[in-house]
Amino acid sequence: MIVFVLVTVWVMKNYVLINAVIPSASMEDTIMTGDRIFGSRLSYEFGEPQRGDIAIFKFPDDESQLYIKRVIGLPGDKVQIIDGKVYINDSETPLDEPYLPEPPEGDYGPYYVPEDSYFMLGDNRNWSKDSRFWTNTYVKKEKVLAKAIFRYYPFNKIGVIEKD
Repeated sequence: MIVFVLVTVWVMKNYVLINAVIPSASMEDTIMTGDRIFGSRLSYEFGEPQRGDIAIFKFPDDESQLYIKRVIGLPGDKVQIIDGKVYINDSETPLDEPYLPEPPEGDYGPYYVPEDSYFMLGDNRNWSKDSRFWTNTYVKKEKVLAKAIFRYYPFNKIGVIEKD
């Protein structure tokens, strides 16, 4: 019985779920510093990251660190930030981002997302160190490990993590 439990835990940890503790305020108010979450590895084994997903990935400037940010730019996209608003592929309408805790500031880009890569931003834009500031701007597809799906701590906030 103990062997079965150990094998099950090992399979879950390595192939099904990632357990993460949120170390910073970059995703507030969606996910708070100190929150504990599960990410689904299977989401990206059988599908592609979608714009708006909250993804757990290996930090492109130091792959020993795991980061969590929102997927904003998809492969082949042009991403531009004007007066804090995100525009994709020269659209005249900015992304609808109701999850932002405060209006972001600044102009960045344009960024041209390479094939098999993603452009990531934190929800707390004015305080997030994200694709705008990294030496290696984009996250390669194979480095995107899981989609954040469930918060299990703090106990008063247990539940599914929504995109919006």
